[in-house]
Amino acid sequence: MDNFLRRGGLEVPEPVRRFLQGESDPSLRIEQYQEGDTLVVRVDLPGIDPETDVDISVSDDNLHIQARREEDAERMDKRGYRSELRYGERSRSIPLPRGVSQDGIIATYEDGVLEIRIRVPEQPETPTTKIRVVRTGGREANQSPEEPLT
Repeated sequence: MDNFLRRGGLEVPEPVRRFLQGESDPSLRIEQYQEGDTLVVRVDLPGIDPETDVDISVSDDNLHIQARREEDAERMDKRGYRSELRYGERSRSIPLPRGVSQDGIIATYEDGVLEIRIRVPEQPETPTTKIRVVRTGGREANQSPEEPLT
């Protein structure tokens, strides 16, 4: 989109350019996987202070992550200013398996990546019940497949 705007010779204000490039999505992008009995959630959050700019909480069996990144007003006033970085507030809620204890959650921040490790309790396997599908072949729904059509 940016190349299209430049080739067309259009000068587009920064907020409009960001919107057109799909940067208006307020949710955080995550990577999630299970490692043994631990659910791992990773979020790229470069350029933030994890102690003041990130809020992590658990409620209603959901992990809530909220992060803020403020744009430096001094830089915005500089001549030729251009930024492709994401600023503002972003959030994400991730459903957790039943029985997760808040005591089993550890969050770390290293090299711009927030990593949340959640100990997942062992879930009992639920039995699977196979449901039989009956071919009706144009028969009425309340008619048995063995009954002849009338």
